[in-house]
Amino acid sequence: MGLVNAVKEGGVAVLELNAPPANTYSYEMMRELDQHVLDARMDAGVHVVVVTGARHGKTEFFCAGADIKMLEKADPYFKYNFCLHANETLCRLEQTPKLVIAAINGHCVGGGLEIALACDLRIARRQAGKVGLPEVALGVLPGTGGTQRLARALGRAKAIELMAEGATVEVEEAKALGLVNAVLDVPADGFRAAALEYARSHHRPRGRARAGPGARARAAAAPVRGQGRGRRDRGLQRAAEAGVQRHLGHDVRAMKSAAPPTRAATGLRAGTRARPDRGGGPSGRGTRTVRLRSGTAPRGPPRSRAAARGARR
Repeated sequence: MGLVNAVKEGGVAVLELNAPPANTYSYEMMRELDQHVLDARMDAGVHVVVVTGARHGKTEFFCAGADIKMLEKADPYFKYNFCLHANETLCRLEQTPKLVIAAINGHCVGGGLEIALACDLRIARRQAGKVGLPEVALGVLPGTGGTQRLARALGRAKAIELMAEGATVEVEEAKALGLVNAVLDVPADGFRAAALEYARSHHRPRGRARAGPGARARAAAAPVRGQGRGRRDRGLQRAAEAGVQRHLGHDVRAMKSAAPPTRAATGLRAGTRARPDRGGGPSGRGTRTVRLRSGTAPRGPPRSRAAARGARR
């Protein structure tokens, strides 16, 4: 058993923070988390990553932040590089091309909330505990992305209010604020199974859509060439964080990878199109292929001189 227990269950990688009693993170835990995130990223069989806390005693914690006892003994050089590495690890978690869900099983405060904020979605057990960034009580500010990610999740004014007051709220209130996406009404010993079921509901089915009723809907829901929805989630994230003009390039690249090669798409890529022609064929109607120059739009069928004069009028 390590500081981060990793297990793969049917396309879902579960990363469990394990440092009793409050699952506080150290440099060693962040190194393990970083490695498991890389492993999940490179595993084609993993489509969703779930981050949760191990259960220790009656009072459960998702994570209570950094190990304060460790930091009390550390010199400024170590503290700086520890914080830097923690930020790099959470950025990797945030940018990994898989859907990442924080399953909040207990108190989620300080750096624990900063880990949860680096995930795409946050779910919690009803009456799991408190959520917030109370670092101001220690005379410091959140150091691993909380100031940035909380503002993006709740808006600047509400984020400043919670951080300045050092306030913590119940998970139900966090849901009302928009900080938590879903609250599951299950007992403590059933939360892990419920979280896995929630994660699997975001796992797109594989395989080519079958013919028949509903085939188009199934095709729309199926992955594109084996890619899950994680790639599209990154596009949504970039849209929220980047300017509109900058994000246009991401949209183009996402569309290129998402659009399956159909006959129409193949024809357009080749710069050709088929259109009716008055000549050719026994019925007097046929088709001809017209070569299009790059950057030009296809022209419609030829019009008569009278129709052209009417259009100019």
